[in-house]
Formats: sequence, structure tokens, C-alpha cells
Amino acid sequence: MTLTYSLAEVAPYINWLYFFHAWGMSGKPEKERQRLQGEAEERLWHYAHHYQTHGVFRLFSAYSHGDDIVLDGGERLPCLRQQQAGSDYLCLSDFISPKDAPALSAHNALLSNRIGLFATTVDAGFETDFDNDPYEKMMMQLLADRLAEATAERMHEEVRKTYWGYAPDESLSVADMLAERWQGIRPAVGYPSLPDASINFLIDGLIDMRQIGIRLTESGAMRPHASVSGMMLAHSQARYFSVGKIGRDQLADYARRRGLSLEETKKYLAANL
Repeated sequence: MTLTYSLAEVAPYINWLYFFHAWGMSGKPEKERQRLQGEAEERLWHYAHHYQTHGVFRLFSAYSHGDDIVLDGGERLPCLRQQQAGSDYLCLSDFISPKDAPALSAHNALLSNRIGLFATTVDAGFETDFDNDPYEKMMMQLLADRLAEATAERMHEEVRKTYWGYAPDESLSVADMLAERWQGIRPAVGYPSLPDASINFLIDGLIDMRQIGIRLTESGAMRPHASVSGMMLAHSQARYFSVGKIGRDQLADYARRRGLSLEETKKYLAANL
């Protein structure tokens, strides 16, 4: 499903702390940060009728098979497991039930036997319409980054309450949502629990990111840069973690499961080796 949002719809979901951090303003006086946020909000309202943000998601029945998540069409999403001593040895597939698991109640099956894949982005004009003004270009680019994340937050809320519907009575403030107090997790590609950017090729093949204007580079990076992609998991025990460093054994196994050469896989997982 594809969704389009006005800037007014997603602006309340912006996490301004990350906006300040991107500007190097995290430790600055509150007055300076308020001034910067005021400038940004002025632009949001000024361009409210010029630009939009976009999201696409799809829900799948799924089961876990080892460290893979297997979708209802037989497609596999290989995941990585923590290997370092002292970790909890977690893998995202742990939050999906195995195929041969005992029968679950209808509610628990709704949580454990499904997965969502998603991507969000902004109109390309955020990155191309301000080349003649370096300050404005930076302001709009950083706003675009926040808006793509805010769109993911807004869309995920709708998924939980309506489309997936596992939390129909959820009543959280935006502050609660930004603190991730909702049930489940939304791991994004390139982040610590899902570090392999090439997973974007698999996600794109399943939800067609081009529907909302996203194209992938040869390395799996998204364009526009202000784009987010990843998974939505609903298990009540699901939590974020960092894969961290992996050994050559897991690297070789992951390369096999991804259908990639060892050298190519090393390139995608360089930070984890």
C-alpha cells in the first residue's frame, strides 16, 4: 500500500533532537535551538503546498528458519545474529515464530506470524530545488531527513492501529511514540540490528520503492537521500540490539544465505568485521 502525506500531517512527528544534533546544536542554549526550530517551522509552513512525503508498506505472513525470515511467497530475508561474548545473541528472526512452532492463539499469531516491510521518502525537490543557496539547501536537506523519519513514525502508527491492527486501542502521545513506547520494533536498514544496506534490494523487490520515487544505487543506498526503509515487527518481546562484530563463520554463512560472493558480502558488512 502507498500513502501520501502533507507536511502538516507529518510535521508533528518530527524528532527535533536529531535535527539539532545534525546542526551541531545539541549542547547549545535552549534559546538558540528554539530560534533554529522556528526557522525550520517557518519553512515547513511556507512550503506546505509545494511538497509532500510518501510511504509504501506491505504486510506478509512469515515464519523463521534459523536466522532467516521466510515470507509467504517463499522469499527469504537473511538476518545477522550477535556473536560477541556477553551479548544476548539476538537475531531479528527470533521475533518471528518458526514454521513448526506450537499453535498460537489468534492474537499471538497476529504478533508472531507476520512482518511488515516499508519505505518512506520526500519529494525530490527537497534535494534539488535549493542548489543556489547553500544555507537553504542544508536547512531543507536536514528537514527532509527528519520528515522521512516522521513519515515512518506516522505510517507505523497507522499500521499498528489499522492496517495490521494489532494495537487498535493504542493511545500514545507523539512524545511517547518518539520514545518508542509502542509495541514491537521498526528496525531500519543500515542501523545496528539490520546493518546490511544490500537488504534494500530484497525489500525493493517485494514492495517496489519506485512507487514512491525511491531508486537504489549500486551499493543499495536510497535516493532521495532523505529516505528510510526497514521492517516492522510486532512481537511483544521484540527489542532493538546491535549485531556488532561478526566472525568469518557467520560472514560465510550469511554470504551463502544472501546468495552473494564472500568479497561482495565483506563490502556490505565492512563495519561489522
